[in-house]
Amino acid sequence: MLSIGSNLGDRPAHLRTALAAFGDTVRVVSGVYETPPWGDADQPAYLNAAVLVVDPAATARDWLARARAAEEAAGRVRDPQRRFGPRTLDVDVVAVWDDAGQPVLSDDPELTLPHPRAHLRAFVLRPWIDIEPHGRLPGHGWLTDLLNAEPLAGDALELSPRPDLALESDT
Repeated sequence: MLSIGSNLGDRPAHLRTALAAFGDTVRVVSGVYETPPWGDADQPAYLNAAVLVVDPAATARDWLARARAAEEAAGRVRDPQRRFGPRTLDVDVVAVWDDAGQPVLSDDPELTLPHPRAHLRAFVLRPWIDIEPHGRLPGHGWLTDLLNAEPLAGDALELSPRPDLALESDT
């Protein structure tokens, strides 16, 4: 499961760039939400969505490489001084499952799975619920339980659905 977001430039076009980069691996795309910035308030609002991708041959590292390639295609520049700063495109690998349906776990600093802060981010969980209403974040529990508990319940109220910006998978 991927989380995509953009708050610089043509935000909807950057989200579409991410979908195009994942091509026929995209199975389902959530609705788009306009969200306040997280971790660094001095920046524009984000557009965020969740994307379910499937490729039995892909490893977790493959998804990370594809995510970074999508970000690069959208002109993302990483500013080491602003870890949570603005970006044209952010693609996070949130969770990966193996062929048997078991979550892939990793404590590698380059790719920690599940994403180490996903359970703290309403902008990740709310779109994910759109595509997997009974989903679970490995190691943390049901998505709806996480989103309905404080402090995320308050954060979720700040998310604005943007049905005018529907993203669609080609499959």
